[in-house]
Amino acid sequence: MKRFILQTLLIGSLVLTMSSCSSDGAELNTVDAKVMVDVPYAYSDLELETMALINEYRVSVGLNALEKINYISGKSEVHDHYMIVNNVVNHDDFEARSEDIVTKLGAKRVGENIAYNYRTAGDAVKAWLASPGHKKNIEGDFTHFGLAIRENATTGKKYYTNIFAKI
Repeated sequence: MKRFILQTLLIGSLVLTMSSCSSDGAELNTVDAKVMVDVPYAYSDLELETMALINEYRVSVGLNALEKINYISGKSEVHDHYMIVNNVVNHDDFEARSEDIVTKLGAKRVGENIAYNYRTAGDAVKAWLASPGHKKNIEGDFTHFGLAIRENATTGKKYYTNIFAKI
């Protein structure tokens, strides 16, 4: 009797597994699946304003507006904290951040802008646009971005990390 019940359960499980909902061979869009990396991120008004200014500029020169991804903003925030703790302004470990975004989100290309000690979003974006390398990233072939702005509690100076990705 036990054996019969086990066989019935096994056969039932196989039938359910074989007839479960599927896409009939259609592949899951891996880009969509990877973009769904769900990470909470609370944007400050300054961060949202900076992102809006970047998108306004991109649209004004005929480019697509970028979509924000919390995961990328989280990576930007980690870099801001690194710069504050180490009292540096640099792109240290950009390759690791980039590889992580490629792996987790399926990005084809990643770029990064950093800034230091700008009080307003407008000042930071204006400085980036005045720099050929930073402007190239802002105007780059990207689809998404993330941004974090953190303030050094001791000095009051702001650190900006803006990461771009084509997904």
